[in-house]
Amino acid sequence: MDLVSPQNNPNDYPSRIVSSSTIATMATNNNSIISSSSNSSATATPNSSSTTMTPPPSTTPSRYENQKRRDWNTFCQYLRNHRPPLSLSMCSGVHVLEFLRYLDQFGKTKVHNQTCPFYGLPNPPAPCPCPLRQAWGSLDALIGRLRAAYEEHGGRPEGNPFGARAVRIYLREVRDFQAKARGVSYEKKRKRPKLKVPVPSSPQQQSSAPTPPTLADATAASEFSLF
Repeated sequence: MDLVSPQNNPNDYPSRIVSSSTIATMATNNNSIISSSSNSSATATPNSSSTTMTPPPSTTPSRYENQKRRDWNTFCQYLRNHRPPLSLSMCSGVHVLEFLRYLDQFGKTKVHNQTCPFYGLPNPPAPCPCPLRQAWGSLDALIGRLRAAYEEHGGRPEGNPFGARAVRIYLREVRDFQAKARGVSYEKKRKRPKLKVPVPSSPQQQSSAPTPPTLADATAASEFSLF
């Protein structure tokens, strides 16, 4: 039987002798590599609290803007239901007047007729069969909002149907008629300017005030200036 020596066995490799000092050096290098990798990962990962951006505060539309949007939608719906349907480019002051008269059926203001016994009374003592209308103040504010909304939606100011002369005349007539029928005055009261009352000065202020120069003093001063 032939014996195979260790030198001729291909599966046997000479083992490497590692000293204790070499093992300590390798452990130190591994620890430094681990620490450097952890530091790099910590640096690469930003702080979540610092990168979190606060959302901008939500802007809530005002009451005027909400009312203007509702009025504009109502008017556009009126144009769509019109017979025949009307587009915004075809709208004129005549159609605005039709819209205002259409709104009278939803009014809540009692406007007395001239034959009514309560004509001209601001507070009638009893009910009457006079119709309910839109108050002049409501119509005037409505036209102002629609006029602004028309230009915001691309309309030209010179072609604004809500600023037509016929609409202004109609609003003036409604104001005058309702003022007579309801006994309400829409004229603004002018504020009278306040009269300034002179404040009497105290005796000390009167004594400390300089006395006006007399005629003799003026003559002496003129003579002195001659020399």
